[in-house]
Parts: sequence; structure tokens; C-alpha cells
Amino acid sequence: MTEILIINGPNLNLLGTREPGIYGSDTMDSCLDSLRKRYPEVRFEYFQSNHEGALIDCLHDTNSRSFTGIILNAGAYTHTSLAIADAIAAIRTPVVEVHISNIAARESIRHTSLITPVCKGIIAGFGLESYRLAVESLL
Repeated sequence: MTEILIINGPNLNLLGTREPGIYGSDTMDSCLDSLRKRYPEVRFEYFQSNHEGALIDCLHDTNSRSFTGIILNAGAYTHTSLAIADAIAAIRTPVVEVHISNIAARESIRHTSLITPVCKGIIAGFGLESYRLAVESLL
């Protein structure tokens, strides 16, 4: 069976209520339900943390698992965390970087991603559909 791990970083636990003009009003639970219905042949595992070290530990733990791929929305750590970039580079599983908003159309600090160079690809700006597009890219 195909297994995909979805990892969300800081503040993404607030999807549905956090800045709906930017992130929409749907929750991550509804996104996961939609993915599970659309891809019944895929086993999805989900992890979210507001803590950088927990995200790094989760990435490291994938070396002992056989995921087809990882979908990572590192949130603001995308732009600040060399440690997360190093963790991605250290694992075997391909990582697709995802963003709900179009980071290139936002504040200039969000235009630079430290993790893009170590990811398989990046999908941004399609709302929660970005996760579905990332699944398609891994399948």
C-alpha cells in the first residue's frame, strides 16, 4: 500500500479560523477526509507541531518507515530553518514542499525558502488543493 506522511508546521493547527482571507475557512481535518476519500488506496499519516525540533524528529523517524513520500508545509519555518532543510537532506524519502498561499505574492521575507533546494518540488498558492496536487506528484 502507498503511504504518504503529511507534516504541518507552526500555526497550521489553526486552519479554518486563522486568517481565512489568506488560508481559507476549511480545516485540515476536512482536507484529510477529502484526501482519504479521493485516494482510498493511499494510507495517509498526519503530524502537526508548532515546535521545530518535533518537526525534525518526525522527519528523522521516516528513515525507519517506508513512506512513498512526505508532504511538508513547514509554515514560517520554511523561511528560517536551516535545521529543517538539513533534516530533509538527511532522509531517504522524497519531500514535496507545500504552501496554501502563494508565498511569492506575499511579504518579501516569505519569498525565500530554505527548504526548496532539498525538496523534490514545491506547490504553492492553491489553498488546501495544494495538498491534493502534492499527492498527485508523489503517485
